[in-house]
Amino acid sequence: MRFRQLHRWDVSPKRAAAIQRSLRAHLRLRPRALKPRLIAGTDVSYDKRSDAIHAAVVVLSWPGLSVVERACASGRARFPYIPGYLSFREIPILLKAFRSLSARPDLILCDGQGIAHPRGFGLASHLGLILDIPSIGCAKTRLVGEHEEPAPGRGSSAPLTFDGRRVGAVVRTRDRVKPIYVSPGHRIDVHAAVAWSLACSVGVRIPQPTRLAHIEVNRHRVAANALHEGMRSRTTGAKRPVAP
Repeated sequence: MRFRQLHRWDVSPKRAAAIQRSLRAHLRLRPRALKPRLIAGTDVSYDKRSDAIHAAVVVLSWPGLSVVERACASGRARFPYIPGYLSFREIPILLKAFRSLSARPDLILCDGQGIAHPRGFGLASHLGLILDIPSIGCAKTRLVGEHEEPAPGRGSSAPLTFDGRRVGAVVRTRDRVKPIYVSPGHRIDVHAAVAWSLACSVGVRIPQPTRLAHIEVNRHRVAANALHEGMRSRTTGAKRPVAP
């Protein structure tokens, strides 16, 4: 996949905030009819013992939600972990994974926020704008905003508001389970974002694209760590003196 480079990633948090505010004006959040053939899910995983970072993109068919393609990438986190700025930490490695895809998705579901963000420009918005693909933020926890509790049945939702405007919805994807926080990223509105998040939640709390991406990135992280440990053990063993 090819995509445009909108800015540099090696910036300070202050500059990152300015970039978010500037790019927010380019988001398109108007209603549009989506007829996707391919839906992608993304997730990122960190290594607790180092600055290693891993990403996975899983592309599914629609309808059917069968896996069409997977792509993973590993690298080093170059931006500190600061809530509200995770796109600067995670998108570079996600783009590395997207770059290796042969299929171009028509819709992306991200494990993160869209416009439900302090500056209205979360990871899903940032990624969607760079790739110019409709994107949705499907977060497990709230970053900003206020809401009432949705009804307990699947499909129930409640508006998520921030600074006097609606930025998303709190959506119950299964009966009597914790809701998820859905917000439009780019080229989609709140109502469509909620509808597609529910359509992709097939008997599970987390929409299937991001759920499979979560499983894939953790599998990739474990395999990458095992490979690293194996290489380090062989190197250490080679330097160990032979006993007389």
